[in-house]
Formats: sequence, C-alpha cells, structure tokens
Amino acid sequence: MAADIPLEEDFEIDVDCRYLAEQSEPDDDQFVFAYTINITNKGQRGAQLMRRHWLITDANGKQQEVHGDGVIGEQPYIDSGASFEYTSGAILTTPLGTMEGRYEMVDDEGRLFSTPIPRFSLTKPGILH
Repeated sequence: MAADIPLEEDFEIDVDCRYLAEQSEPDDDQFVFAYTINITNKGQRGAQLMRRHWLITDANGKQQEVHGDGVIGEQPYIDSGASFEYTSGAILTTPLGTMEGRYEMVDDEGRLFSTPIPRFSLTKPGILH
C-alpha cells in the first residue's frame, strides 16, 4: 500500500522565466521577472496544492522567504495524469537571482506531503556572458 502514497517524484515541476524590461527600473534597482510554472502529476493519485514556500535570493545573497496558501489565489487539485500551469512574478534589487521552494500538498487520502520546486535563475538578458 505504501507504493500508493504520493511522493515528491510523482510531480514534475517545469519553470519558464522572463525578464520584464517594461516594468523594471534598473536605475532604481528594481528588476521585474515573470515565471510560468507547470506542475504535472505523474503519480497514481490526485492531490491538492495547499501552500507554497519560496526562498528568493538576489545576487548580493539577500534572501526573502514567501509563504502562502495556494498559488495565484487558487488551491488547485491536480488529478493523476493532469497538469496545472500558472504565471506569477518576482521583483529583485539585482539583475540576477534565484528562486526555489516547495509546495505542500494533500492527497486523496488526506495525507500531507511536500513537493520540491528546483532552483531556477532569474536573469536579466545580457548580464551573463
């Protein structure tokens, strides 16, 4: 029966990031990024995304933690074989940084588990050679 318990490997997290030049103010140390996340359930059971936890780090090593219910005002249920995609954003004081974190989810049996969000880069184009 333990094989039926969703594990972090059951969920695939894909991230696509872009720099929003039109919303950024580099002279005021404000660099705006959008990221689109696609969460795919490759497991046998559905689960609901209940909470998120982010660790955002800028190029100076300054870290900001963000906790909250769901994502973009939703707590989506992701059935077996289904995906959920959303877009959100982050503002950094440097043109380069990273984000990583985890989603806290609950399966159909009411069991709570965490799915890691792999670290990804937020990078203004032309910053890295």
